[in-house]
Amino acid sequence: MSRKYFGTDGVRGKVGDFPITPEFAMKLGWAAGRVLSQRGTRKVLIGKDTRISGYLLETALEAGLIAAGINVRLLGPMPTPAVAYLTRTFRAEAGIVISASHNPYYDNGIKFFSADGTKLPDEVELAIEYELEQPMVCESSEKLGKAQRIEDAAGRYIEFCKSHLPNHLSLSGMKIVIDCAHGATYHIAPAVFKELGAEVVLIGASPNGININADCGATHTDLVQKTVVEQQADLGIAYDGDGDRVMMVDHTGRVIDGDEIVYIIARAAKSQNKLHGGVVGTLMSNLGLELALQQLDIPFARSAVGDRYVMELLREKDWRIGGENSGHVLNLDHTCTGDGIIASLQVLTAMIEAKMTLAEFSQGMHKLPQVLVNVKFEKGTAPLEKQHVKQVIADVETRLNGSGRVLIRKSGTEPLIRVMVEGEDALLVREYAEQIAAAVKIAS
Repeated sequence: MSRKYFGTDGVRGKVGDFPITPEFAMKLGWAAGRVLSQRGTRKVLIGKDTRISGYLLETALEAGLIAAGINVRLLGPMPTPAVAYLTRTFRAEAGIVISASHNPYYDNGIKFFSADGTKLPDEVELAIEYELEQPMVCESSEKLGKAQRIEDAAGRYIEFCKSHLPNHLSLSGMKIVIDCAHGATYHIAPAVFKELGAEVVLIGASPNGININADCGATHTDLVQKTVVEQQADLGIAYDGDGDRVMMVDHTGRVIDGDEIVYIIARAAKSQNKLHGGVVGTLMSNLGLELALQQLDIPFARSAVGDRYVMELLREKDWRIGGENSGHVLNLDHTCTGDGIIASLQVLTAMIEAKMTLAEFSQGMHKLPQVLVNVKFEKGTAPLEKQHVKQVIADVETRLNGSGRVLIRKSGTEPLIRVMVEGEDALLVREYAEQIAAAVKIAS
């Protein structure tokens, strides 16, 4: 069955436009409550990022869940991976995150975690969609749920993160720039790194409800790059609005993206005989990652784009490490979902144990020039089906002659066509990507 409301990462959209409305959020809470109340603890956690619409959606979801007889535990602003972790530790039936991740403040979304901290199984999402089509009926008063705020949620997660730097190691003597994107890590990441001994230069940690991801964080790294160089820091770490993505910056100001972070973690695991199987990337992963892992005799496989699909392939192969170049990094030996803070701590652990800088550790991987161009399109149009677009793509693939890749796909979260071209010559790669993007734009 196809989904009507759930996308690859929950329900998303512009606030005030269906389905990101208070009416739908309340109905969604009720529908989820109807499904979840048939099992277990009848308890659901709700966390959110720092965007202003979180208050609206949190209240609406809370009302719907309580009407279905679910007890709600409110976490307040909390990174997405923290909600996954706390859902497990509180033995809740599910966790809900109100966030649009790296999107601007005027977008928002609602995504769910299962009791084990992973994405909801397909059958549960379909059951919720079925209930959404039914009339909303409130439970009798004695069966209504209750709401309670968990006051120590941040402290619990901070200690969990700190546990991922081995006890015999410290960050003492390291100067680290932390960019929290004015998002959900603003009160978590600084405490983690300071308590582990680092000198922290903090940026992007003053959320006001509308500045989340605005010219900062993992999707806009210019600020953290500039700050690392100005402060003569050892490195920089940038998270996105909900804390499940991470980008790092070496002491020269060069960005270390998700592919390189995956490489560093896999390389360290291999050197310590702790690598179980191989590494999963996506169709967007740089060819340089595949070649670098090949040099280390580490198997590599590509999934569809999206951490959900990386997770599925990891489980299918019984491997542990995977990720996306956008900064989603998975290591199932540490967490059950992408976690920016824990991924960055794994890189720091590898650096300290190898006595290498971030720049030195990443040198084993040479990225091929890769250009990504996003093209907006009107909903209801199908520019990729136009013959002219197909012809331009075919022409570029012919000119690459097997020495590069072309990948064209629709975004799962925004009305965008993502045009990616990869090859050996940076100027030609840029030219080819812009040619395809222009054709797509005309056809939109």
